[in-house]
Amino acid sequence: MQIDSNAIVSVTEANQNFSKVTHMAESRGHLVIFKNNKPKYMLIDLDKEPQIEMTEDEKLQFVADRLLREHRAAFEELAK
Repeated sequence: MQIDSNAIVSVTEANQNFSKVTHMAESRGHLVIFKNNKPKYMLIDLDKEPQIEMTEDEKLQFVADRLLREHRAAFEELAK
């Protein structure tokens, strides 16, 4: 996914200025919120972007991350 540098805010700014951040998302269609200098959340104007498009690799990474998070203990046991 390519991120427009004009559509990035920090999690701190999003917390402190949520109204401003939502207006930015409305004008751009979406906004990426960074936490610890990494993209963490995306705020989407569903009127402009009703679907989230992901590449096949992004879909696989999403599912893999979720599986690892949900079954971490089992994977750690298998790794012994």
